[in-house]
Amino acid sequence: MSDINGYRHPAEGINPPRIFPGYESTIKRGPKQPLVKVEPTLSEITGPSLGKEHLRPGDLDMTHYNGGEAVGQRIIVTGHILDEDGRPVRDALLEIWQANSCGRYHNDGDQHDAPLDPHFYGKGAVVTDANGEYRFVTIKPGAYPWRNHYNAWRPNHIHYSIFGAGLATRLITQMYFSGDPLLPLDPIFNSVPDTQARQRLLADLDMSVTVPESALGYRFDIVLRGRNATPTGI
Repeated sequence: MSDINGYRHPAEGINPPRIFPGYESTIKRGPKQPLVKVEPTLSEITGPSLGKEHLRPGDLDMTHYNGGEAVGQRIIVTGHILDEDGRPVRDALLEIWQANSCGRYHNDGDQHDAPLDPHFYGKGAVVTDANGEYRFVTIKPGAYPWRNHYNAWRPNHIHYSIFGAGLATRLITQMYFSGDPLLPLDPIFNSVPDTQARQRLLADLDMSVTVPESALGYRFDIVLRGRNATPTGI
């Protein structure tokens, strides 16, 4: 179903609720009153466009920084960005951020008692090609404690921000790894109501992407809208 601007409404049950009791900070920050719907204007739908001009040296390969090589398991992540009809989305800017292999972010606000890697900044970016495909190289992130509840640990994950043709077309989500034993315990992952939708947050090992003796390969496709959409982050 489309609204007056041609965008389809998200299907019910895919995205997490704005307040999810298991995720404690949503109780404090989630809206208590019904939201006011504001229709996007033409300027928000059509611009500004963010593309290759925003890429910096090192954005596609996050394993080298500050004159050295990051510690950890090198991985290649690739996939396609698709619209609600399964068509590739070209020239979409993806921003990526994550913890290092020990589960610590390169951020002054992260005081987790784990080593900082001087050669891993944890931020990158990539633009999809004509087939809607993206690819970057990084280090598999580690799990980390987050004090949401007793003995709480976040599963290994990578954050994504995908920009479309304008300010009204942006998706923020998280990519997890299939088989992670922390997934059943994580309130953020499990805040997605639909079981099949949660599976769309998982990256699968893909040996066709793996580079022998160098890096494991993972595939993670992202669907922006519709019944098969990738859930947004919470």
